[in-house]
Amino acid sequence: MAWPPGPLLLLLLLLLPLRLLLHLSAAAGRPCGPAGLPRDAVLGLLGANITLTCQDEQPANATVLWQVEKQGAAGQLAEGNTLLLRQLRYEDSGHYSCSVGSHLLRSLRLLVAEPPETPQVSCYRRSHDKDVLCEWPQQKKPSPGTRAMLWVRRRFVAENATEQRCRYFSKARKFLCRLKVPPGTDDTKSLVVSTCVSNGAGGSAGKDKIITLSSVLRPDPPVNVTVQALEGAPQRLQVNWSYPPSWDPRFYWLRFQVRYRPEPAPTFMEVDQVMTTWLDIRDAWRGTRHVVQVRAKDEFGHGTWSEWSQEAVGTPWTDPWELTSEMEPYSSQVPTEDDTYGVTLSPRLFEEDDANGAGGSVMESSTHPVASPYAFLVTGGSLLLGIALFVGIVVRYRQMWWTSGQETSKAEGEGQHMLVPLSLPPPTLSDAPLLSHPAPSAPGGLHTTQADHSSSGQ
Repeated sequence: MAWPPGPLLLLLLLLLPLRLLLHLSAAAGRPCGPAGLPRDAVLGLLGANITLTCQDEQPANATVLWQVEKQGAAGQLAEGNTLLLRQLRYEDSGHYSCSVGSHLLRSLRLLVAEPPETPQVSCYRRSHDKDVLCEWPQQKKPSPGTRAMLWVRRRFVAENATEQRCRYFSKARKFLCRLKVPPGTDDTKSLVVSTCVSNGAGGSAGKDKIITLSSVLRPDPPVNVTVQALEGAPQRLQVNWSYPPSWDPRFYWLRFQVRYRPEPAPTFMEVDQVMTTWLDIRDAWRGTRHVVQVRAKDEFGHGTWSEWSQEAVGTPWTDPWELTSEMEPYSSQVPTEDDTYGVTLSPRLFEEDDANGAGGSVMESSTHPVASPYAFLVTGGSLLLGIALFVGIVVRYRQMWWTSGQETSKAEGEGQHMLVPLSLPPPTLSDAPLLSHPAPSAPGGLHTTQADHSSSGQ
């Protein structure tokens, strides 16, 4: 009986997802059991007791002798058909043998181990062009012969996983695995990471972790962090830093976060969204040392923040005059003879005079005064300014005296000269003078006088 084409097609469509799920589950559920032991090996748990047996029945009238070889050295142990080892340590691992005389009865290998810890894996990528690093910490040193493996595959894709061997770093006390990222891999595609740690005492598989290349991006912390004071600014600090060597700023930038605090304060103040490699702090505490740290993140916000950089310290600029005043404190008042308080003087002026046994206080200057070079500069500048002001006043008064002398001389000279008229005099009635000298008369002419001229006019 033939199946109709419609139901058959529907059945195939239902079986395909089921087959895919079975394949994915088989790929994800890789075996993670204890490592196989050789036939002559005996497993002993760390810290436990173990009894090694030479033969099922003890030889009659014979002395059984135990020997051990470990780390290239041989040693003789107790006698008897059984050997009891207490509180096993890793150093107890080695080859044990029992013999009667020169006849070897049995040889076995003792392996001291403890079940591995369950891995808690975390992955990160130091920049866009670096491989992915996956690691997990260890509370205790793993047993000798412990093996750690990591598998990675694309999610929802029926393919074989890529296997990577992991190494243990004793100083950092962690396992580390490196995943090669093929060029052109999509940063947004999901990957499934599986881990397994096993040895002769057992195996432990970590929980599968789903990651993307962009989500595990975590730069290294910034380097060369410095804090400098700005001259003339008692509340400002200049913070500078550099990109980590693992990040190339020619392709992608980083944004930074800066936190700082004055040393007496327990909490930090933070500044976000810093795109430069410097920051000007404008609210620093006067004369107080500050602790500054910087961390970085991808400019687009992908991944997580880096670790904080190493601490850098700096103190804002301090006015030298204020610093000199603070270095030489003085008492506020001086007691007088009638138990009252008078003018303010330096305590250096009061010293005990015990030479004459009077026990009184006398005022005398210090024999070794501590003078600051800034005080000499201020005093010299004030002296020069006073001299310049005095010279200016003298020159000014001299100019005023010279001008007054000139005005006095001018007033005395004006009485000896005629004033220039402001306007021309009125014109005369006749160009001829009223009285003129008599001219010599011509022969035969009339000779008249002024009296005649007057009488004729009348």
